[in-house]
Amino acid sequence: MSTREGNLDAPTRHPLDWLNPKFHDEQDCLHELERIFDICHGCRRCVSLCQAFPTLFDLVDESGTGEVDGVDKQDYWKVVDQCYMCDLCYMTKCPYVPPHPWNLDFPHTMLRAKSIQFKQGKVSKANQFLASTDTHGKLAGIPIVVQVANAANKMPPVRAVLENTLGIDRNAWVPELASKKFRAAAPKAATTHALDGERTPGKVAVFSTCYINYNEPGIGLDLLKVLDHNGIPYELVNKEQCCGMPKLELGDLDGVAQAKAANIPVLAKYAKAGYAILTGVPSCTLMFKQEIPLMFPDDADVKAVQAAMWDPFDYLVSRHKDGLLKTDFQQNLGKVSYQIPCHGRVQNVGRKTEELFKLIGQSVDVQLTTIERCSGHAGTYGVKKAHHADAMKIGKPVFKAMAAPQPDFISSDCPLGGHHIAQGIAELGGPQPRLEHPLTLLRMAYGL
Repeated sequence: MSTREGNLDAPTRHPLDWLNPKFHDEQDCLHELERIFDICHGCRRCVSLCQAFPTLFDLVDESGTGEVDGVDKQDYWKVVDQCYMCDLCYMTKCPYVPPHPWNLDFPHTMLRAKSIQFKQGKVSKANQFLASTDTHGKLAGIPIVVQVANAANKMPPVRAVLENTLGIDRNAWVPELASKKFRAAAPKAATTHALDGERTPGKVAVFSTCYINYNEPGIGLDLLKVLDHNGIPYELVNKEQCCGMPKLELGDLDGVAQAKAANIPVLAKYAKAGYAILTGVPSCTLMFKQEIPLMFPDDADVKAVQAAMWDPFDYLVSRHKDGLLKTDFQQNLGKVSYQIPCHGRVQNVGRKTEELFKLIGQSVDVQLTTIERCSGHAGTYGVKKAHHADAMKIGKPVFKAMAAPQPDFISSDCPLGGHHIAQGIAELGGPQPRLEHPLTLLRMAYGL
């Protein structure tokens, strides 16, 4: 008999009951944590995923009883602190998720606990600032400020101050600010006519995302070049703010609701007008495809956006299946080590970036190595002094596997994860491959 007691139904997700006053009842949450931890202790299948599970199992093994009942409930928060909401335990490992009667949702129980901590004022102002991407992104696009900020971030004395004030590990890679924001650099629209596919919309609305807008606009510009090359009309979403994922990771659900209130009315207009909505960052796509719909399950506009939201490679592969994607690839890519990020895996769309790389390989030289394992970066987790060493430890198997073929390029759909991997490979020593986002490699393969 399987661990699902013969139930082979796909995992399903219950809405997040975050507006229920009981949701923020600490004692009720601790009781649920105890129930879930007891199941996890008896299974231990997720021990290799992140530090949350080893932390839990060490607490149990070192307790007086060797069981969860011997663990001080205040130590439960040590487990909560290690969860960075990758969702892999739920989507790829746990045999007890709904519809199993044990109804185990580890990530959303961690989210509930984080939300209680946030409500109690136990999340530092520094961590709140790190999650306020639109706030520090305002400095992008101001040439002198950008030059000073980027230079300062490379100075050891400045990094020491950041470590002591904001908790940013002095050795962690941090993104640079862009001298020109994506929204300022990008053509506002392309009106080239394209036929609709059987199921893929023939026009695209691009949600730029904080990271691409403020830090790496080149990724977004490469997406636009690929769309234009394929005759796919696009528009930039005319108004947006952070998707809310950094707030979600903190447990700031009211902050997520504020982001939703700003973004959903705008995005819903595009969805209802028949646009496919694309973002270049998997975490942002996941927010609109999963987390916001679970927080607002009865909101019609949220559902419309959810249905219209696409991972860019899922969209392009689907266009290919509809016979509408150009395959006139010109440039060899050579050896490419590619990592599938966690928030890409849990979207349940399959390995679409890999699929498109293989399509490119039918025309030009692409020797692809795919790694399907967490890089360890996980949003702000990997840059914090409290967790950077753990993040590097989690990612080390990925660093080694991606470096082994001595690739020309390393790549990940998650830009932050890609830089984390590049740092890990650099610390291994040996040849240093070039880091490029998959959308940039696609643009290069087209010879654009």
